[in-house]
Amino acid sequence: MTNHGDQKGVVSLMTPKLRNRADRLADFIDYWNCMRKGGDVPRRSDIDPRRIDTLLENALIAERIAPGLARLRLAGMHLTELMGMEVRGMPVSAFISPKDRPALAQAITELFERPAMIDMVLAAPGGRGKGPLSARLVLLPLRSDLGDISRALGVLISDGQIGIGPRRFDICSQKITKLDLPAGGSLAAGFSETLAPFTDARPKDPAPTSHKSERPYLRLVR
Repeated sequence: MTNHGDQKGVVSLMTPKLRNRADRLADFIDYWNCMRKGGDVPRRSDIDPRRIDTLLENALIAERIAPGLARLRLAGMHLTELMGMEVRGMPVSAFISPKDRPALAQAITELFERPAMIDMVLAAPGGRGKGPLSARLVLLPLRSDLGDISRALGVLISDGQIGIGPRRFDICSQKITKLDLPAGGSLAAGFSETLAPFTDARPKDPAPTSHKSERPYLRLVR
């Protein structure tokens, strides 16, 4: 007779590598949550790279440049390896296949305007000189040094043989969590799922929001 209460025979399907990656990502999100002073969206200047050192090569800082568009101001070495070139100054959409860029644009709009936390599961098919990749993209809103929500702290982690770049990903699923920021109130933690429809949300009237007075301060090195 099988004892269903006995867990000794239960084997986890998660490999040590994937478990370690999940733990590091959880720590990354927890750190961002800890920086929410009074439940507000953290400022970019609040982020200490030493506190996310286990994911520095996967980390990014993005800047909103128009509705639905954000470009990379800083990026870790893993992102450079995925593209096969320097990625600073590129849009975040460079990592996404053209057919799914409207969905990313809608998510980025939610990220800055609601604001919201974005969590995406990605996949890239294999081919000559490259293997299939699975990946996770998380984007968390930040305030700029001027106080507006126009920056994002993110992480892009992939698993598989990168091979020849550039590698671009399809969006398999996404989770968008709206952050309620009442005056003087607290912010509820966690990723409560709200799926955004895959509709065309490409920007029509770009309105750059870059602030020349804000100096870069976070350097991602390997």
